[in-house]
Amino acid sequence: MSQPNTLLSVTDLKISFPAAQHFEAVKGISFALQKGATLAIVGESGSGKSLIALSMMGLQAKEALIQGQICLQQEHEPINLVSLGQKVWQEYRGQVFGMIFQEPMTALNPVISVGKQLQECIAQHQALNPRAAKAKALEWIEKVKLPQPEHIYFRFPHQLSGGQKQRIMIAMAMCNRPQILLADEPTTALDATVQQDIVGLMKELQQENETAMIFITHDLALAAQMADQILVMRQGECVEYGPAQEILQNPQEKYTQALLSCRPHQGNKGKKLPVIADFIAGKSTTETVAQPILTAKDEAILRIQDLHVWYPEGKSLFGTSTHFFKAINGISFDLKKGETIGLVGESGCGKSTIGKSLMGLAPIRSGTILLENQDIAGFKNNQWNSVRKKMQLVFQDPYASLNPRRTAGEIITEPILIHQLRKGKNLHLEAERLLDLVQLPKAAAHRYPHQFSGGQRQRLGIARALALEAEILICDESVSALDVSVQAQILNLLKELQYELGLSYLFISHDLSVVHYMADQILVMHQGLIVERGSATDILQHPQMPYTQKLIAAMPQG
Repeated sequence: MSQPNTLLSVTDLKISFPAAQHFEAVKGISFALQKGATLAIVGESGSGKSLIALSMMGLQAKEALIQGQICLQQEHEPINLVSLGQKVWQEYRGQVFGMIFQEPMTALNPVISVGKQLQECIAQHQALNPRAAKAKALEWIEKVKLPQPEHIYFRFPHQLSGGQKQRIMIAMAMCNRPQILLADEPTTALDATVQQDIVGLMKELQQENETAMIFITHDLALAAQMADQILVMRQGECVEYGPAQEILQNPQEKYTQALLSCRPHQGNKGKKLPVIADFIAGKSTTETVAQPILTAKDEAILRIQDLHVWYPEGKSLFGTSTHFFKAINGISFDLKKGETIGLVGESGCGKSTIGKSLMGLAPIRSGTILLENQDIAGFKNNQWNSVRKKMQLVFQDPYASLNPRRTAGEIITEPILIHQLRKGKNLHLEAERLLDLVQLPKAAAHRYPHQFSGGQRQRLGIARALALEAEILICDESVSALDVSVQAQILNLLKELQYELGLSYLFISHDLSVVHYMADQILVMHQGLIVERGSATDILQHPQMPYTQKLIAAMPQG
C-alpha cells in the first residue's frame, strides 16, 4: 500500500535488452516518491540510474524490454506508465514529467536561439499564441536568474556558459510546471559556485511549484544537499534505500561506505585513495603515497613570467584586430621537477587558456615561457613540436579526444610516429609498454575507444601523453566527469606515475578537494589573474581572499 501523498511508485522494475544476450540493466528496483519530495538515485556509471529516468519519460531504447510497474497516482486511479503507447506519452512529457539532461550542449539545438527553444516548449503544452508564449519564455529566463532576458532570448547555445545553458535547461524542464522533475547529473561538469547556484535554483523552483524530484548523481555529498531519500544502485540492483541522513550518517552496506570514502578529503592527502574493489574486499586504505621530495633549492623546469593571452574580437577594414578579449592578463609562476601545481577558479577565469598557451594553442600577446631556460613564448608553428615532446595535455573528455576509428594501440603510438621516434615491431612493443604503465592489459591494444569504460579511456589519454616521455603533463579537468570510484583510480595512477617517472603536473580543475589532494601549491585564478597562491593545505584551511573563501564555501559537504 502506498502512502496517501505518494505521487509515483515503482515496483519490481526490470529493464533488459533481449538482443544483447538478454542483458538485464535494471534488476527489480522498487521505490516511492512523495509529493514535493526529492529522491536521489546514486551509483556509478552503468548502474542503471539514467535508464530508470528515461523509462519514466518513455524515452528508453526501442529494443529495451520493460517489466514491472511505474505507477503515477492520478485523481481517480493510478496509471501504469509501462503500458503507455508513444502517442499517449506526448501528453505526459512536459506537463507530468520534466527532464534536465546531463549535457546541455548536446540537449539544446545548436541552430535555434535558446529563447525560441524555450518558447516552442511552452507553446507545445500551453494554449498560448506566439506573442504570449514568447512573453512566458522571457518570464522564465528571468525566473532562472539569467541577466538581460531580452538579450539571452536571442543567443545560441554556444554563446552561453555551461551554467547559463543549464539554467535554460531548467527553465525548459519546469516552464510547464510538471508534477515530477527528473534531473540527470545536472551539475556534473560545473564549477562549485555555479553548482551551488543551480542546486539552490532547483530547490527554490521545486518549493514554488510543489514539484517532486528524482535527482540522479554519482556524488553522495551532492545528494546530501538535495535529497529526502536516497537509493544507492550498483550493477542494476538496489544496494541501499532509505532516509538521506540515515544512509549518509550510518550506511549499512560496504558499497555505500566505499562511495563515501573514495572522494578526496583533507584527511587522506598523502595517502592512497580507496577504490570500491579494495574497500569491499576489506583491504587497507591507509597506504602512504610515495612522493618526490621537493626543496627550495630545486630549479624550475617551467617558468612563466608576466604572461598575457589576448583573443581578437573584431577586425578593422584592413583586416587587423581592433578589440581583444584579455583571457590572461599578466601571470607568473614556477613549476619544479616532480611538483604539482593546482590551478583553480570558476569557468572563464583563464585556467584552460594557460594550458593551451603552454602548448602553443592560444595567442600569446606578451610575456615569457621558459622551458628548461629556453623562451618558447615566441615560437612559430613549426617550432612547437620540440616543446610537445616535453609537455603533453591530458584532456577533460577522454571519448571526444580519442579517434573512434583507431585502435588503442594506434592512438597511443601516434605521437611516436609523428615525431619519428620508433617504427615497425618496436612500435608494437612500445604500445604494450605504455598500456602496462597505465595498468591496462596488452590485449587492449586491439580494441577501439567505444569498447572501453570512461576510466579506461582516461588511462589511454594518459598513456598517449606519456608516449614521448614527456616531463610535464597538463591535466585539464581530466577527472571532472568521472565517477568518484573511477576518479580515485586515476588520481592514484597519476600519483604513482609521478613518483616513478619524476613527472611534473599542472593540474587544472574546478574541484578544490581534488586539487588539494593532488597539488603541492595552489594558484587561485579570477578574471585572468592569480588572486591567491600558497601551499595546498594553507589555501584550503586558511584562505585569505574573499574570492577563495567563496570557492571553498561552495564545496559540497558530505
